[in-house]
This record gives sequence, C-alpha cells and structure tokens, in this order.
Amino acid sequence: MPAPAAVVFDAFHHHHWRHRWDSLVSATAVEGGAPCPYVGAVTQNAGGGWMRNLSMRTKFVAYDRPRLAAASMLGQSFPFTSWAASMRHKDLDNGQSVLLYTYTFQVGPPPIAWIIRPFVERIFDYQTRKRFGRLRTYLASHAHEITRWQQEQ
Repeated sequence: MPAPAAVVFDAFHHHHWRHRWDSLVSATAVEGGAPCPYVGAVTQNAGGGWMRNLSMRTKFVAYDRPRLAAASMLGQSFPFTSWAASMRHKDLDNGQSVLLYTYTFQVGPPPIAWIIRPFVERIFDYQTRKRFGRLRTYLASHAHEITRWQQEQ
C-alpha cells in the first residue's frame, strides 16, 4: 500500500474514510455509534453496487491498531453460512506498507453448497482484489489527508 500501516488501517476501519473508497459496502457502522471498531464491537455492513442486498453483521475478535484487525460473521447471510477475516499491516522502510488480508467462508444451504461455492469464491476473490485496488488508488491521492486527520486527533 502506498502509505504507512497506521494510515492504511485508519482508511479501512474509520468509517469516516472508508465510505469514500470502499466498493464492496454501501454503508457500514458500529452498533452503538463508535467511529471505528474495537474488540467486541459488532458492525453492520450493507453491500454495495449489484451486491447491495448482501448484508452482514460482524463481531471484531481482534483490533490492535495499526497491526491487526479480525472479525467473524454473526448469524448467516446468504450465500454465507460462516465468514471470518483478518487484516495484518506491516510498515516497510520506504513509507509504504503491506496489507495481508486472509479470509475463510462456508456457503449454503448444504444441499447446494458444492454447486455455488466455486461461483461465490470467484466473485469474492474478484471483489476483494477490486476493493483493495480502490483502497490503494485512494491512498495514492489522499493519504496526506488521513495523516493530517490523525495528527489532529
């Protein structure tokens, strides 16, 4: 990513910034109104674009700014019967950083899971690459705004 880990972390997890670039969700919020998640926080995430009907509630199981965030889905949201992901951030020496996104999911209902899983995998992989490409593009032009905002906090 074309910014330090703390900038990338905040661009993703502070909803003030995330709604400016994230192509996968149209709305995301922490239940209770916090500006960003924390360990134990539950978030509501509404899909964006042609996936606007996909809505997912997640609970954060780790939130260690600016290194690690991890969440798992609460309940189910077709086609997902389970979903979990983590993001690890690491600074590089040149003012940039590496973001490692790891996820796992199961699909259902069970009788058709074997049919829909390959389709869901391809879509999720494509949307994930697109999403983080948008984040990279946004940071290339706006990382300085996030840095300024961080200094004012």
